[in-house]
Amino acid sequence: MIHSLFIINSSGDVFLEKHWRSVISRSVCDYFLEAQRASPNDVPPVIAAPHHYLLSIQRGGVSLVAVCKQEVAPLFVIEFLHRVVDTFQDYFSECTESIIKENYVIVYELLDEMLDNGFPLATESNILKELIKPPNILRSITNTLTGKSNVSGTLPSGQLSNIPWRRTGVKYTSNEAYFDVVEEVDAIIDKSGATVFAEIQGYIDCCIKLSGMPDLTLSFMNPRLFDDVSFHPCVRFKRWKSERILSFIPPDGNFRLLSYHIASQSVVAIPIYVRHSLILRAAGDQGKLDITVGPKQTLGRTLEGVSLEVCMPKCVLNCSLIANQGKYTFDPVTKVLQWEIGRIDVTKLPNIRGSVSVVSGADTSGANPTINVHFNILQLAVSGLRVNRLDMYGEKYKPFKGVKYVTKAGKFHIRM
Repeated sequence: MIHSLFIINSSGDVFLEKHWRSVISRSVCDYFLEAQRASPNDVPPVIAAPHHYLLSIQRGGVSLVAVCKQEVAPLFVIEFLHRVVDTFQDYFSECTESIIKENYVIVYELLDEMLDNGFPLATESNILKELIKPPNILRSITNTLTGKSNVSGTLPSGQLSNIPWRRTGVKYTSNEAYFDVVEEVDAIIDKSGATVFAEIQGYIDCCIKLSGMPDLTLSFMNPRLFDDVSFHPCVRFKRWKSERILSFIPPDGNFRLLSYHIASQSVVAIPIYVRHSLILRAAGDQGKLDITVGPKQTLGRTLEGVSLEVCMPKCVLNCSLIANQGKYTFDPVTKVLQWEIGRIDVTKLPNIRGSVSVVSGADTSGANPTINVHFNILQLAVSGLRVNRLDMYGEKYKPFKGVKYVTKAGKFHIRM
C-alpha cells in the first residue's frame, strides 16, 4: 500500500515526511516537482517513476504526495489523502504549512493512527479524537508540565465493534440530529443569458447527538436526480441500490453522510443574472464598462456573498469605475477586475460603471471578457431535492416520520 508520505509547500520544499515500511529518499519527489513546474495547475494525480508510483493531491497551498512501490487502486490512495487533509482541518481548523509546522507532534501521531503498516486503520474523526485529543492551550500547558502526551492509553470502544465509526455507550441528555443540504452550482451562460452548461455538486452534512445505537432511514421525493453518489461507510449500499433509501447507523458528532452530482441534463435554474456592456475604442485610448447584477429566481431568498471576477482583455491598461455597492480592485498585471458586492437588495441593484484605459492603436476586435460570478443562497436547494421521510429506530426510541420535522428548505432538525 502506501510506503511514504511527503508534504510539499508552494515553493517545492519537502517540510514533512512520514515512512511506514521503509525509508524512501525524498529525491523521489523530483518527479512530482518536474510535473508541477511543467504545468502548475494541471499536475497528473498519478505519476509513474522508474521504481515507484507517486499519487498526489493539492489543497490549502500544500501538496500531499504518497509513494507506493506496487500498483494500487489510485482512487483509494487519493481518497485517503483527502481524508488526511480533512482530519487536519478538523483538528487545526485549516491545513497550511504554518499550521502543520506548529503541530508537528500531533500530525505525526495522527498519521501513525490513520495508517498501520501502510494500510488505512482509523480515519473517522470521532474515533481519532478519542485516541488523540485535539490541541488547546490548557492541554498543551498540562502536557508540558506533566510530561504526558495527547495519545490516549486506552483503545476506543468503537474500534472493537463491527461499527468502528461510532463510539459505544454514547449518552445525551437532549437527543438532537441536524441535517444540512449544501449545493454548489457550476454553470456557463452566454451573452444572451441562455445556459450553455450547468451542473450541481451537493452534500448532506450531519451533526448527530443521539444516545445509544440509533438506526436511521432517510428517503427523498426525487432520488433519481442523483447522477453520481458517494456515501459515508455507515450507509448500507445494498438497500440504496434496491430501494433508493439511505439506511445507516450514524457516527457520533459531525460527518458527511452523502455527496452527489447532478449533471446538465437536469433542469438547473440559475438564480442570478448579469447585464454587462464593454466598449473598447480602437482609435482612442478610452472605453466604457457597465455591469448590473440582480436576482433571477430565488423563491423569496436573498443572494448573499456575491462577487464578480472579470477577466479583461490584454489591451486594457487600467479602470476608473464607480460602484454603487461594494468595493472593486483591478490588477493591471493579471488584467482581473474583482468586485465584492455582498448582499443584494432588490430595491437597488448593484451597478458598476466607468471608463477603461486601452492601449493606443490596439486591436480590440473580439476582445470579449469572461465574467465569473460567485454567490450564496441560504435555505434553498437549487436542484429541487426534497426529503420525503426520516425514520429512526433503536433502544428506547419510538419510530417517527420526518416530513413534519423539516423546518427550512435545505435544512432540517429533529429534536426529541
